[in-house]
Amino acid sequence: MAIPIRLTVNGRAVDAQVEPHTLLVQFLREQLRLTGTHVGCDTAQCGACTVHMDGRAVKSCNMLALQADGASITTIEGLAPEGQLHPMQEAFRNCHGLQCGFCTPGMVMSAIALVKQQPNADAAAIREQLDGNLCRCTGYHNIVRAVQEGQSAMHGVSAE
Repeated sequence: MAIPIRLTVNGRAVDAQVEPHTLLVQFLREQLRLTGTHVGCDTAQCGACTVHMDGRAVKSCNMLALQADGASITTIEGLAPEGQLHPMQEAFRNCHGLQCGFCTPGMVMSAIALVKQQPNADAAAIREQLDGNLCRCTGYHNIVRAVQEGQSAMHGVSAE
């Protein structure tokens, strides 16, 4: 039995029908074809599915699409609607904060949420915030550098 939901995704109003058991990540990927939100572990351990819901970073594999009814969702695709990279995306590219790229959308979404909550986060706070996002390739050093550069760029300060 499908249930109607209404939400905003990447600034666009969406009316849809979902089965009660549909996860938010499934809805985004399968119904809206927003495949930048990755499915990694299905247990909220890896963070590859991180999106923003009403400005807060959430793991979309750990919540039902019904729980997002009435919410505003931003996915990695929604960060650059005009084709211009978000400052955090640019920083990940500049600092080589990615290798295979699988974790990158979740890392970027978590990093942006962190910077909005803690505009002056130091390396320790960045590492703590990203604790819920797993990367099997990089060792995190370049990811932390990327978040620091992105943080500076988001605040209009040149990164050092």
